Amino acid sequence: MLLPKFFSKMYGASFNYEQYDGFWNQDGTYIEDPPGSDLKQFRLNLGYGHRLAPNWQANILVPYVVNDNQYTGIESSTSGFGDTSVSLWYEAFDEIKCVYEVRDLDDLVPAAYFGTTLTLPTGKSPYGDDVSNSFDITGRGFYRLDANMLLDKTIYPWTMIMELAYGVYLERPVNQEYGKYVEPYDKQLGNRRLGLVSLGYTDFLKGLDTMTYTLAYSDLKEDQGTINGATDPTSGFKKQSVTFTAAYATMAKDWIVKASINHSIRDDDWGRNFPVTDTFSIELIHVIP
Repeated sequence: MLLPKFFSKMYGASFNYEQYDGFWNQDGTYIEDPPGSDLKQFRLNLGYGHRLAPNWQANILVPYVVNDNQYTGIESSTSGFGDTSVSLWYEAFDEIKCVYEVRDLDDLVPAAYFGTTLTLPTGKSPYGDDVSNSFDITGRGFYRLDANMLLDKTIYPWTMIMELAYGVYLERPVNQEYGKYVEPYDKQLGNRRLGLVSLGYTDFLKGLDTMTYTLAYSDLKEDQGTINGATDPTSGFKKQSVTFTAAYATMAKDWIVKASINHSIRDDDWGRNFPVTDTFSIELIHVIP
């Protein structure tokens, strides 16, 4: 969630419905869920962005999560806050970089954003929270610090975006797992890498309102973590997915409505040690000059 240039505040709310359909095992093989399984998660995300200076902005995103699952005879329904993220961004440009035609090399320079995000473990995790199985989890239980870069170039009607992120989890002590005390140990999740590229097309409507259609591909990887400094072979994951988004914006760009679907490819080697999901989302954004 990024505040557009020359706007001072932004409010956002989104609702996500995530349907699980199998998983990739440690070898990257796609495995279907047992018959009768029904795994789903609902998320309400509330966000706020605020301009701190002409080229600086900060934002916060707070999710509320509802899990509703049936799996091999286990029925589970739980809810609670997810992990909160707080971000600080620097805009490495002073003027809007959107153009209608390329007249010189400067018109090819993208809008560049550089930022950092701190993820706070405000969700329910296996480590110290009242959860009985993995279906009750709403957060990872670890602090994570990410370095982010986003490049955005619009030459109407086309928009191209590339996003890169690298995250490091902080090590934490553990003495409880799923409500049971265990021998204390130190745990750290593996470093996380995200790469995303997208291509969008904008259609100008009557009154100069716009509809923008975007197709994106993302590659998310997390290295194996450690327990007391030794590699945890059961950890780490990979997920590749595609997302289609349709977004309506008013002429002033102060109101934006987005609908999207994120789809995981149900085939081998498109992920590893991770669930296969489809996520349907709708988002409302209001920005204030």
